[in-house]
Amino acid sequence: MAASVVHDIDLHAVELAVREAERRTTGEVRVALARFYFWGDVWRAAARAFDRLGMRRTRERNGVLIFVAPWRRRFAILGDEAVNGLVAPDFWRGLADDLGRAFQARDATGGLARAIAAIGDQLARHFPARENENPNELPDTVAVPGQRDRR
Repeated sequence: MAASVVHDIDLHAVELAVREAERRTTGEVRVALARFYFWGDVWRAAARAFDRLGMRRTRERNGVLIFVAPWRRRFAILGDEAVNGLVAPDFWRGLADDLGRAFQARDATGGLARAIAAIGDQLARHFPARENENPNELPDTVAVPGQRDRR
């Protein structure tokens, strides 16, 4: 099966990174892409996507969304209330800096995979997976405009 690529992002590789990150935590990670010709406010669009994708509906309020406007090489990273209460602001700034450098180097897939792994490390530290109880509350797929979520 060939990897599907949207806006130079290998969706399969990103989805594998999400599954690997979530394996060690009860937290949930989602990646959502903006439409190709997106010109709006990235943070406002990310907040709408956060709600639309059900990120606030996790049992422990421990979801994280990476919203990407690939054409503009812009992004926003949003954590739900439990995550933001435990993860230091410096972590988010460092993560954003690293992801920004990856976008500038045109390595969106690698940058996203590294960011997801780092988020997974933080989530595992604060919300470790529990034996026999680690439900996958949200799809691991990349949310792409015009496509329905695949589970």
